[in-house]
Parts: sequence; C-alpha cells; structure tokens
Amino acid sequence: MTKVIEADRGFKVWWHLTRPHTLTASFVPVFLGTTIALTVEGEPIHFPLFFAMLIASMLIQAATNMFNEYYDYKLGLDNENSVGIGGTIVRHGVAPSTIMAIALSFYGIAVLLGIYICAMSSWWLAAVGLVCMLIGYLYTGGPYPIAYSPFGELVSGVVMGMGIVLIAFFIQTNTVTLEAILLSVPSMILVGAIMLSNNIRDIVGDTEGGRKTMAILVGRHNAIYILSLFFIVSYLWILGLVIIEDITYWALIVLFSIPKPIKAIDIFRHKKEPLEVMPAMKFTAQTNTIFGFLLAVGLLINYFIF
Repeated sequence: MTKVIEADRGFKVWWHLTRPHTLTASFVPVFLGTTIALTVEGEPIHFPLFFAMLIASMLIQAATNMFNEYYDYKLGLDNENSVGIGGTIVRHGVAPSTIMAIALSFYGIAVLLGIYICAMSSWWLAAVGLVCMLIGYLYTGGPYPIAYSPFGELVSGVVMGMGIVLIAFFIQTNTVTLEAILLSVPSMILVGAIMLSNNIRDIVGDTEGGRKTMAILVGRHNAIYILSLFFIVSYLWILGLVIIEDITYWALIVLFSIPKPIKAIDIFRHKKEPLEVMPAMKFTAQTNTIFGFLLAVGLLINYFIF
C-alpha cells in the first residue's frame, strides 16, 4: 500500500510539472485549425496528421513549461512558497538537470513527429516548427527571456494561438486562407490572455525579480482593463465575422462561455493575493478552451446539418 501511495505521489509530481491546465492552449488550436479545414475548405481530415500535430504541440507546450520551471529556479524567482508552479525542484527536490533532460526529450519526440508531418505535407514547415520550438525555449531561457519582457502575451498568442491553428489548417489543406486567419484571431488573443492573467497574479514577485512584463509596466489596474478588452474583442470578433464575413451563425455559441471571463475579471478586481486570484487564472484558461471548442463545434454543426 505504501508503494502504491508513493507511486501516486510521484505521478502527481511529474503531472504537475507539465502544468496540465496550460495544455489546452495547444490542444484547442489544433482542434480548431483542423475543424476549419474540414468545414470551411471541405478537406477530409487526415487523422494521422491531426494526432501527430496534436501530440507534438502538447509536447512542446509541456517542454516550454519545464524550461520555465528550470530557469525561474535558476534565476531565483521560484521558492517553495511560489504559487502556480510545478514545484518539482523547490518542493520535491528533483534535480534541475532532470527537468531539462525531460524537456529536451519532449522536444526530441516533437521533432520526430515534425519530420513525419513535413514528409506528409511540406518541408517548409520544418523551418516554422524549429522557430516555434526556439521561441518555446527562449520564452524563459536565453539571455533575454521573452516572458520577462512586455512581449510575452504577443509572442505566446501569435505562436501558440494563431500559429498552431494555421499550421493545423495547412497540413490538412496545403494552403492558408484569409478565412482561416480571421478565425484564428480569437485564439491568438485568448492565449495571450492566459499569459496576461499569469502576469497579473505574479506582478509583485515579478517586480521583485526584475521582470518587465506588460502587467508591471502598465500597472495592475490597467492590466485588468487590458485583460477585459482581450475578452471583449474576442467575442466581438466572432460577432463581426458572422455579420460581415458570412461565417455561420452557429459560431455564436461561443457566447455560452461568457460567464468564465466575467468571473475571472471579477476576481482580479476584488482579490490581490496570488492564492486568491488562482481561480481567475483557471477561468481565463477555461475561456480559451471553451471558446475555441465551441467555435469548432459551431462550425461542425453547420457543416453536418447544412
């Protein structure tokens, strides 16, 4: 019984290291991009490519989280009381070198999957994939980590939001259309919102650690206002596409996700302590997940019914 409990604890340690609540930021864009290829372009889904892209994206996201854990520890930003971290180093005594080795192993598997994807679609994607992986490393690694700058939201949104949607779309259609780009914009914004909510929570610790995030530069009150705008623009964007671009009105089922961002903003406005605002981060991540999922479902309903 003791060995079973220890094994369970060990699994939880490694599971938390991947920061599973962030993995939807890689899953949903792949699902959405593939759905757009099917419903807008009428291309049949190549499921091996879909799953290869999905697994590679989640591995890169998990590895990026591990790089974050490694470098935040190396720079002295994480301690056993830090909120929102995997905690395998500062709480569970796992060697930093082990974390780095796992992250690089995940990258290695992602590269193998990337080779398969390129062979089945286009070798131009090799350059795109390598850039995405480099950005994943440089997000918290290297001499000028992106996460410590005001550009974290923009870079993560473009790469993990819009970029993954368009790559998933491209490998199914061998092209990128204006409609696919327009439908990927909310994904870009909402992935950026996840990063911004993280930086709002950590604004005190990040300031002490010397970071220059957007939340720090504009101040907590303005950062919450910007986060609100991220949410509002995402919903208005889909409404605009339905009205102007003749996207199916079924896309408006994304409105069912509105309670999530409302709860997130309400918590950020009334709470300040990192532990107190953790639910706001969860609601922000859920907004991205549910919004993207509902958008894809709306497109699928229109495709199969009409």
